Amino acid sequence: MALISRLGATLTLIITLLLVGTGARADGPPVLKRFLSKVPAAELVPGATAYGEMRSDVPVVPVMKGSDIMGYAYITSDFVGTTGYSGKPIHMMVAIDPDGKLLRADLVEHHEPIVLVGIPESKIRKMTDGYVGLDIVALANDKGVDNDVDIISGATVTIMIINDTVVRASIKVARALGLGGLENTAADTGPKHVLNMDEKTVYDWDTLMGDGSIRRLTLDIGQINEAFAATGDPRVLKNAEKGAPEDTYIDLNLALISAPGIGLSLLGKNEYKNLTEWLDDGDNAIMLAGRGLYSFKGSGYVRGGIFDRIQLVQGDVSVRFRDHDHKRLLDIAAKGAPNFKEKDIFKIAADTGFDPTKPFRVQLLVQRRIGALEKSFLTYDLGYNLPPRYITTLAQPQAAPVVQQTQTDNDARSILWKRIWQSKKIEIALLIGMLTVLTGVFFFQMQVTRYARAFYWFRMGFLTLTLVFLGFSQNAQLSVVNLMALGASLRTGFSWDAFLMDPLVFILWVSVAVTLLFWGRGGFCGWLCPFGAMQELSNQIARFFKVPQWKLPWGLHERLWPIKYMIFLVLFGVSLVSMSLAEHYAEVEPFKTAIILKFARGWPFVLFATVLLGIGLFIERFYCRYLCPLGAALAIPGRIRMFDWLKRYKECGTPCQTCANECFVQSIHPTGEINPNECLSCLHCQVLYQDHSKCPVVVKKDKRRAKMAQSSSAAALDRLTNHPNAKNK
Repeated sequence: MALISRLGATLTLIITLLLVGTGARADGPPVLKRFLSKVPAAELVPGATAYGEMRSDVPVVPVMKGSDIMGYAYITSDFVGTTGYSGKPIHMMVAIDPDGKLLRADLVEHHEPIVLVGIPESKIRKMTDGYVGLDIVALANDKGVDNDVDIISGATVTIMIINDTVVRASIKVARALGLGGLENTAADTGPKHVLNMDEKTVYDWDTLMGDGSIRRLTLDIGQINEAFAATGDPRVLKNAEKGAPEDTYIDLNLALISAPGIGLSLLGKNEYKNLTEWLDDGDNAIMLAGRGLYSFKGSGYVRGGIFDRIQLVQGDVSVRFRDHDHKRLLDIAAKGAPNFKEKDIFKIAADTGFDPTKPFRVQLLVQRRIGALEKSFLTYDLGYNLPPRYITTLAQPQAAPVVQQTQTDNDARSILWKRIWQSKKIEIALLIGMLTVLTGVFFFQMQVTRYARAFYWFRMGFLTLTLVFLGFSQNAQLSVVNLMALGASLRTGFSWDAFLMDPLVFILWVSVAVTLLFWGRGGFCGWLCPFGAMQELSNQIARFFKVPQWKLPWGLHERLWPIKYMIFLVLFGVSLVSMSLAEHYAEVEPFKTAIILKFARGWPFVLFATVLLGIGLFIERFYCRYLCPLGAALAIPGRIRMFDWLKRYKECGTPCQTCANECFVQSIHPTGEINPNECLSCLHCQVLYQDHSKCPVVVKKDKRRAKMAQSSSAAALDRLTNHPNAKNK
């Protein structure tokens, strides 16, 4: 019965952990209802007196001044499902006037790790002030209206996601309400256009440039320096680009290579075939080629997976490219093509709503550093209009009934997470390989720990892989914030799609649930936690340089254990009242600073993380021992583990204290018992269990065996000596 009870509890925990970390709204009432009581009408739009009744057809409420309608208010997440780094929607409350111009756009709720802390409220307010007066009707008609926002240094991608949600949601509202004479294009039954798949004529570079198949944006150093100087910020002058004014800053070339004629001309037959195999039905692709001092790719995508310097814009469609949408192009096949430093292909998924036959533009973000953590930004547009010969007009159906199928945000998210998993095949395989090896280590721990030196270097190598691959490269650092989100998800609903957006985090949570059943929290905390790996590796380096190690008295050490449990319970309690407030207090975890943001934060956060790591040089895994709320949260259900794998002798603790003295987190009581709540499964005690020079029990057995062998040898020699044949000889 006890076994069945443990299995039931474990299955419950697995389901619980799979639901963790999601905050996306389930299908239900509009999000707008939740914020109407929190944001007064006068606060959203100066001069307003109240909100009117919510419309039945669109989640929008009139903003009233007495009996007059000043405009309409809505929440962006009711119209678009774009999520940020956190995997959760960014809720912007927006007001738009009857002419289709924005009255206000406020950030009312989010869970973004970068914006959550460290970014001053004044910068957020300055950014949202830039939306006042924005002409949504002109944007919807793609009339080239300037939609520049104040990009906040350190939060570039998040701010661009906010901008995307505001613009797309506002265009949908304007069309639904017919603001500014804007018509709802969803009901458009006019002629449709598609790519002419029969046009496959191959042309040289000059011909493609001449007919508009390739569009070009060129900027020289003089233009860029003048543009930054015109911003009025004197700090931009300190880092002005060096070189002659006429030198090329960037020469950016754009082509729609999913059009067969253009693709074959630029890629060649073999590479174009590879492209068609890479694209799914309805997908499109563009080629960007650039040269000059400035890179249109930058290096940010390597860390965050998002190309933050470019985006594609077409009406209310905004496409931000990720690393899984990208392929490098080795060579341009068109005759006469110049030499480019960067040649890249970007996929445009079918679910984005992009129409290759309509005009679009690629927006280039140019940045210049003006401080240690601050940058100034400019944007430039490279427009594109596909030449007519690549377009086919379809006749409108005469009699057949038209069934319009609309892809929901849930469908789009489902497609997106599946594509992310496809694009992360190598990373997923590597993580599964790590988990397989670690499982083998735990199952065959006696064989693996037989040779102390070899096992030490294996562990150091595994921790290095955890830190570099899971931590710095993939940002797969689990957090107590995931666990706190469970309480919020039980009240507001959860979305599997949101949690599946990060395959490595998903797999890690599944592995945590399984290892809790078999080994407790040590499987993750001792081997797969990037910040834990950082602490242990830095301590090993400190030991190499003879940094003294401090061992706290057992009484004090034992009384410090409960601190992490108290921190977790406080955080969890606060999360039931205010998830946003709990996420602020969760900064007691230095994971975000040290692993996710790699110390690129405000000095208080960097100082806090550095102090913890500094103490860890003298007290190994100091943070894990006494402060980690995630470790505490995993230790609680870890008590249900079904097996005690670690072997012990009856002499352990009485009188032998070798394992207790050498346990690097002091999880072994002086009486010899291993505390499973504190054990990190490093297996050092299993190394000592077999050590022929340190373990008294093994040493005693070796002496007994040696003595028995010596006695046996003496007896055998005596028998040989006294044998009759020996005497005759």
